[in-house]
Amino acid sequence: MLRRTFIALTASAATLALAGAAYAQEVIKIGASAPKSGPLAGGAAMTHWPNIKLWMQEVNDAGGLKVGDKQMKLELVEYDDKTNGEEAIKNIQRLATVDEVDFIVAPYSTGLNIATAPAIARYGYPHIATTAATDGVKDFAGRWPNSFWMLGTSTQLAEGIVSTLAKMKDKGDIGNKVALVNVADAFGLELVAAAKPALDAAGFEIVYETSYPLGTQDLAPVISQAKAAAPDAFVAFSYPGDTFALTEQAQVQNLDVGVFYTGVGTAFPPFAGRFGAAANGIMGIGGINSEDPTVKAYIDKHKSVLNADPDYWASATTYAGLQILGQAIEKAGSLDRAAVVEAIKTNTFDTVIGPVAMPENVNPNVWTVGQWDGGVFKAVAAEGLDVAIEPAKKGGWQ
Repeated sequence: MLRRTFIALTASAATLALAGAAYAQEVIKIGASAPKSGPLAGGAAMTHWPNIKLWMQEVNDAGGLKVGDKQMKLELVEYDDKTNGEEAIKNIQRLATVDEVDFIVAPYSTGLNIATAPAIARYGYPHIATTAATDGVKDFAGRWPNSFWMLGTSTQLAEGIVSTLAKMKDKGDIGNKVALVNVADAFGLELVAAAKPALDAAGFEIVYETSYPLGTQDLAPVISQAKAAAPDAFVAFSYPGDTFALTEQAQVQNLDVGVFYTGVGTAFPPFAGRFGAAANGIMGIGGINSEDPTVKAYIDKHKSVLNADPDYWASATTYAGLQILGQAIEKAGSLDRAAVVEAIKTNTFDTVIGPVAMPENVNPNVWTVGQWDGGVFKAVAAEGLDVAIEPAKKGGWQ
């Protein structure tokens, strides 16, 4: 009797274990590590986390992803990397080895994507970087064949603003004197390195140049010194906190320039909310073609589901990267990471930013410069994509 009971209990346990395993297979575990604190938390809160929520809700509301003959819903495991590379690497290792997630969403920002790329590659996850702009993309794609880079290179983005300045100089809207500022991290250093030779080749004179550490609070001296140099254009490769601070000081000190350009954060809706009518004419990195019907539909969906506008640059690209991941899983027909990586390499994907193909692991088609116009940040320069409007000289700060 005891033996029969033991066998029955063992069989029941095995049945429960199999049932548990079968249940677990109905869910795709998605891991995410990005700032929720530290200097880049505001940017991640605007661009990164909302689009993960939006994509997962859309997929799950539709019944999940079709993986072979199964319809599998998504489950999120998320961590705060505290805007710290070491913390981000630890989070990736934990997601891979403790949480055993099926796939990982790329981190937020250039620096954190580069810091975590070796760990993501070591565990074989597809790495679709949607908020990293670097000239190292071809090298990185070769070093980490699982990585894909969607936001453009530093040279593309830097040359975008330089070509815009040159167009305006040729029209007589501005002169040739430029104040050039950058945040001293991977993002800012690469962009300023690409911009300087491009400015020189286009006949511009850099009358003021400086850099500042990430997280700098007081940027009034930067604006006062730039103003003293009497530039025709002010260009700052900045992150969100400093983008707002630089613009505030330019308004307070009435920096009189025909072009005022700042970096990440310029495209955020709160930027226009903070500066109101004074935001009109301000240029910044990125942008989107806000006149495109697919982009409009994405913006409307973001507003409807999240009750907030997306940022008018990397939000759409972040969402597109998640769409690519989902479509690649379905094309691969399995959760095998190598098969999904191969699917990303060899297919064209329908996304909110249009068709995307990355046969060499790099998306070549990007918006490079946007400008606030009537409450919308509209693309004025791009490579391989349509723009929304032509660039215009900025008016006053009132």
